[in-house]
Amino acid sequence: MIRILLVEDEEHLQEAIKLNLELEGYKVVAVGNGIDAVKVFKQERFNLVVLDVMLPELDGFGVCEAIRLHNSSVPILFLSAKNTSEDKILGLKRGADDYMTKPFNLEEFLLRVHALVKRGLSIEEKKEMNDVFRFEGNEVNFLTFEILGKDKKQIRLTKKEIALLKLLIERRNEVVSREQILETVWGYDIYPSTRTVDNFILAFRKYFEVDPKIPQYFFSVRGVGYKFVCK
Repeated sequence: MIRILLVEDEEHLQEAIKLNLELEGYKVVAVGNGIDAVKVFKQERFNLVVLDVMLPELDGFGVCEAIRLHNSSVPILFLSAKNTSEDKILGLKRGADDYMTKPFNLEEFLLRVHALVKRGLSIEEKKEMNDVFRFEGNEVNFLTFEILGKDKKQIRLTKKEIALLKLLIERRNEVVSREQILETVWGYDIYPSTRTVDNFILAFRKYFEVDPKIPQYFFSVRGVGYKFVCK
């Protein structure tokens, strides 16, 4: 479920915005002051923050800065009666993605919310792709160096193994030459034997292939290099 943090101190407006967002299918957590907003944001997960500027205890610009120190990617939409160009510029400089002034058109507001949520989800997917890669029930975590292979057992790879695996995955469906592998994974100074790379590929087959003798994902291309195949 898409979760939205709504920060608005005007009670009736908070209730109206919350109701309309919930009618759109969003889960909304509403708070009325800046200190609570920062506290709740750090405790829970949100896909969007809708933020007033004029708030008690800590204004919206301060809340935005605090959120950005904690999370650089969650979309933030300012919704404020402060409508000068200077206010809008300041809000965007503090890290907001969008700025709407009150009074506002409800349909336009909901469209902007939808666009920001969609953009945020796309960023999250890309970020996850950079950290975790999944294929055919297998999983590779590039941060922890851990994999879940065909046996669903957690295995920790070496730094060189994960580096080679990442290179092949990033270049999936392409042949990667031995020279590029050696330069990228081992560096220019230390070149292992070709057999070392072959052994890594054999290990990957053991981890991920249903039948290592009949590979579906990891291939050796004679005289050229290696290839990871995945849709």
